[in-house]
Amino acid sequence: MNRVDVAILGGGLAGNLLARQLRRELPDASVAIFEKSHERTYKVGESTVEVATNYLSRRLGLQGYVYENHLPKNGLRYFFDTEAKDAALTDMSEIGVSVLPPWPSFQLDRARLEEDLLAMNRADGVAVHIGARVKDLQVDADGHRFTVVHTPEGDDGSNASEEQWSARWIVDGTGRESILAKKLDLRVPEKGHRIASAWGRMRGLADMDDTGDDEFHARVRWTSRRLSTNHFMYPGYWLWLIPLRNGITSVGIVQEREQWSAAKHKPEGFLSFLREHRAVREILGDDPELLDLQAFGQLAFQTKRFFGKERWACIGDSGAFTDPFYSPGSDFISFENDLTVDLIRRDLQGDDFEKQVDLADAYMKFRYDITLVIYQDLYPTFGSYGLFRAKAFFDTAIYYNLVFDSYLKDEHLDPRHIRSSMRRRGFIMEMLQNYAALFRNAGEELRAKGRYFEQNTGHSSVDGRAAFGPLETAGAPRNRREINERNEAIFAHTRVLVAEALGESASADAIVDGSKKMYDAWNRLAPGGAS
Repeated sequence: MNRVDVAILGGGLAGNLLARQLRRELPDASVAIFEKSHERTYKVGESTVEVATNYLSRRLGLQGYVYENHLPKNGLRYFFDTEAKDAALTDMSEIGVSVLPPWPSFQLDRARLEEDLLAMNRADGVAVHIGARVKDLQVDADGHRFTVVHTPEGDDGSNASEEQWSARWIVDGTGRESILAKKLDLRVPEKGHRIASAWGRMRGLADMDDTGDDEFHARVRWTSRRLSTNHFMYPGYWLWLIPLRNGITSVGIVQEREQWSAAKHKPEGFLSFLREHRAVREILGDDPELLDLQAFGQLAFQTKRFFGKERWACIGDSGAFTDPFYSPGSDFISFENDLTVDLIRRDLQGDDFEKQVDLADAYMKFRYDITLVIYQDLYPTFGSYGLFRAKAFFDTAIYYNLVFDSYLKDEHLDPRHIRSSMRRRGFIMEMLQNYAALFRNAGEELRAKGRYFEQNTGHSSVDGRAAFGPLETAGAPRNRREINERNEAIFAHTRVLVAEALGESASADAIVDGSKKMYDAWNRLAPGGAS
């Protein structure tokens, strides 16, 4: 019987990152990865945002590696179209940044990253088993047991061999295959957020940075639009273009199930739908090379638990998934892996880790809930520039003020902070739900007035860095009053932006008050303010 402290099922992004973190933080713990596939392939989830990038750099020491081997990301960028979907890229209204963001993020070639991480982990002493399929998993707090079927590369299975293993901790990183989650019946369908997606990697697309005249490029100070995570926004769905290495672009569709058709699961239907949109059609060109295509008829799902007192954890897509919009998947991995390592550390040190298991599990469920609420029933608002300008401001400012700032301080690893978050859970959810209702109602009003698309050409808001305040101060010491002041400023400015989208004469006092609250809060934290 082979034994290991931590057995990680799956050698994808979540499992590989966890293995590296365990070797760095718990070097005396034995770690093994079991990955059934011999080949690393393209995967969705190439775009990272600030929490995940900080995790890669601060926890795992990969900052030099990602700069050298992947692409820096020029923020999130959104384009808006006419109702007929016939606007040229240069005419579309645009939301984004005109200078590189102060906190780094990246566009990751997942196949390259996972291959490199496996090599790094092997060199760091992780027992990496490739072509290793796990079966007959028995979950037991006194030691998990399972069989590993080893199949040589290129073999049809006739030369497979089996080994018996036991592990103190078992971590499911098998993605939607979810070996452990299925074994324990953890998966819960997400009935409140029904979205579907199809995506693939392409070669031969036009370079967005070669499109348009000098005025178009000067609008963003000649920064690279191509390096952004580019969203093309429509009522009920959105399209993405994400650049990867070697001239490859990830292209995807995410749409409400009510509008979805299975035709998009095939290359002809996928490309046909993309070509219905003039700007995207011109970027694709006449004959793009489609390297792969994948699709899911339903993306979002919940879990009954992320962590168990029997010494197990589910990370990445083995746990739960909300929505790819705003690229939160790798953020979830960062939180889950941090909490998993914390639980394993407590256990190996002989601490009472069981109480912390429930706290960690409650915290991840809270993260799921507050992420889902910014998407649920809000896809109908996505296609209006004026309204989404308000929503993008609100979502991003709240992310920096509450999520990213907190992660930089490692508050998710502090039991007192988790308990405080659970006490305030009802208030936070109510606040987010109230603003979701504000956006939904505004979208319905714009539709009723026939004004939903009226600002979708000829407008731009590319001062994203300035709009969200002095982002450089994220992670700085703040008390609860200062955090609340910034929240109030975000709330006030959001209401002003919604009023502007509706064309309402928000009173001059209200506009001044909303703007003043925002900039006063920014300036109190960082003299000089949002410059």
